[in-house]
Amino acid sequence: MTTRLYNARILTMAEGFEPFWGEIWIENDKILYAGPEKPSDMHWDVERNINGNLVLPGFKNAHTHSAMTFLRSYADDLPLQDWLNTQVFPMEAKLDAEMIYHLSRLAYLEYLTSGITANFDMYLTPDSIVQASIDTGFRTVLTGAVNDFSQSAAQVGEWYQKYNGYHPLISFELGFHAEYTTSRGILEDLAALAHLFQAPVYTHNSETAGEVQSCIEKTGMTPTQYLDSLHLFDYGGGGYHCVHLTPEDIAIFKQRNVSVITNPASNLKLASGIAPIQDMLQAGINLAIGTDGPASNNCLDMFREMFLTTALAKVREQDASAVDANAVLYMATVGGAKAMRLTDCETLTPGSQADLIVIDLNQPNMQPINHISKNLVYSGSKQNVILTMIAGNILYENGEFSVGTDPQEIYAKAEEITQKLKNM
Repeated sequence: MTTRLYNARILTMAEGFEPFWGEIWIENDKILYAGPEKPSDMHWDVERNINGNLVLPGFKNAHTHSAMTFLRSYADDLPLQDWLNTQVFPMEAKLDAEMIYHLSRLAYLEYLTSGITANFDMYLTPDSIVQASIDTGFRTVLTGAVNDFSQSAAQVGEWYQKYNGYHPLISFELGFHAEYTTSRGILEDLAALAHLFQAPVYTHNSETAGEVQSCIEKTGMTPTQYLDSLHLFDYGGGGYHCVHLTPEDIAIFKQRNVSVITNPASNLKLASGIAPIQDMLQAGINLAIGTDGPASNNCLDMFREMFLTTALAKVREQDASAVDANAVLYMATVGGAKAMRLTDCETLTPGSQADLIVIDLNQPNMQPINHISKNLVYSGSKQNVILTMIAGNILYENGEFSVGTDPQEIYAKAEEITQKLKNM
């Protein structure tokens, strides 16, 4: 299958933030060429005029819990620990693998409308999540969600071996829920796995001030310092949220090549605080952006996350120049791919995966055309996403999905599951 996209503004994210006019050639799932229009003797199965709109790499949702769609607006306006312990955990205990399959597919539809071409999913039943992704055609990186109540370090190790190389759309990383839900013995077992596979480890980290204070009281260290003392980050990894990092924590993240995945909407909704994004950027840490799950956000919208990332940083620093919009666009695309170890999904360059989106510039919020990259962050919205392609396949275009199932069936199944869970 060969595809030519032409008459396009192209932002490859490989060099700078200024789009150029040109075309993109795709063969099956890979990009062959992205540059100025030029003659070719190739036979094209599909040729598509982009009509001067913008093509760029798809956004990477670098932290989410997709199947929590059933909890969207179910337990709002509660403090984090109350929200988790009295509302979320009891409902999640009722889930089975088949439910998670269907609930994940609902999230994938929403990701596609937001220009998200890959997600970093932490949830309960990887087997059914993998099948949901493959059936939808969506790219998913999974990470372990082990804690004292579910999964085990041994299972995470088995999934790591099983799902890396299992399917082109699937990969798996070592991970656990959080320091405050995971006993030291499990953490030591995970550290042993990290050394066995020479692999990074991912977890929720320093989301609330209370979490940090509790860890200090128990261990004499912040969560970052404690986890590092157990050698969990010897091969890198990632921290989700990272709202309350100390300067020493930031130094560890840099030294250990640990990415920070910020989740500004979730952090605001749960009153967790505002992450020190400017300090992290200045330290040279790789930053990515995630929506978090539909229970704590509740909107799986990368445009909202991008705006909040820069706007909140400006307020925190009392500096309107803090965290430039172009840096945020980088976080949402290349930074996310780096954090998720999707090394062939970072840019629109030859050999990369054909994971891309088309942004409609012929709408009021994108006119006039000055700095397109910054306008995406400050003014762009989901309404501007008119095409989402993953691995060379167009899964969403002009409001229509091509995901192997009628979206109405996915909506109906999610509603059926939600009502069943509420009545159990």
